[in-house]
Amino acid sequence: MANVISNVALVPGIYVMKIEGTFKGEMGQFYMLRSGTGYPLLPRPISIYDIGDEDISFLYRVVGEGTSLFSQLQPGQEIQLDGPFGNGFPQVEGSLALVGGGMGTAPLLLAAKHYPHAHVYLGFAQQAFGVDAFEAAAASVQVRVGGSIVEKVDPARYVNMFSCGPTPMLQALAEKTEGSSSRLYISTERHMACGIGACLGCTMHTRGGNKRVCKEGPVFPVEEVDFDDLHGV
Repeated sequence: MANVISNVALVPGIYVMKIEGTFKGEMGQFYMLRSGTGYPLLPRPISIYDIGDEDISFLYRVVGEGTSLFSQLQPGQEIQLDGPFGNGFPQVEGSLALVGGGMGTAPLLLAAKHYPHAHVYLGFAQQAFGVDAFEAAAASVQVRVGGSIVEKVDPARYVNMFSCGPTPMLQALAEKTEGSSSRLYISTERHMACGIGACLGCTMHTRGGNKRVCKEGPVFPVEEVDFDDLHGV
């Protein structure tokens, strides 16, 4: 159990919750969160948004009962969390683009802080959020509200690219990267219950066989990603 420091709505339905404590975590990893009451039974997997010496933050959208309970938590109240879980984004050298769409921007903030030379591309369907955090961390930030942020990205400019967001955006970026020398890593999403690979509930089909998003993922090199399977999420 840990205490909530703050729980602030960036825009309606989207919050950043900061939790007190000393936590570990790398860019692209996640924690399993559950309200302090222990209800609902199954925890929710939430990507690490930011991490400090004495706190950790999570960006989340209210989509169901569990996240609705999160949004009601006040400073000083308790929350359960376990982690970190998963394989995050790799350590890389050279030029880097971070391409995020909507809630897929969440796991990219730590990468922007780790690689301040990175160029950041953020896309939103209707309303931007959290842009100021990226502007404080990265060398360059481009934002698009409506339309495709992928149109602004030139893979030929980058040795590496990290991306997370809606599947159509990820697939469009993958197709645009074909034929270039840029290495693209994609953070995927699946419903999951345990976070440790035991329940197999988050298994996805990849070009290298079935893999668990919570254990072998959530980040995969694009050449392993089966977009037909991702579209089924």
